[in-house]
Amino acid sequence: MNWYLAKMVYRIICGDGEHIAQFDEQLRLINAQDELHAFQKAQLLGEREQDNFLNAAQKPVHWKFIDVSEVNKLDNFLDGAELHSKICEEEDAENYIRVTHLRAARILENSLQKTISLN
Repeated sequence: MNWYLAKMVYRIICGDGEHIAQFDEQLRLINAQDELHAFQKAQLLGEREQDNFLNAAQKPVHWKFIDVSEVNKLDNFLDGAELHSKICEEEDAENYIRVTHLRAARILENSLQKTISLN
């Protein structure tokens, strides 16, 4: 097993969503057999940790998982530990989401190629 650092991206939607788009970028430690498994494990973790709640103003808040935009191999750390979280506001939410999905697709493609070449 190997240790990987995965960047997971969530969109934060408050109330009716009529605000500048907010995204939370979290760096998580993932323990997995290879990069492909780390990517898939991070995606499952991201989907599982989506959340809905009421904020202090009693308005609904939705944390929606977008995708995994980075995966990097590391040394020993704790599985699933959050190392970093960054909330950013973006004028063009759809472009931010599109770029996140493109990065995820590139990770998946590279991981699959590595896995195929090892077999």
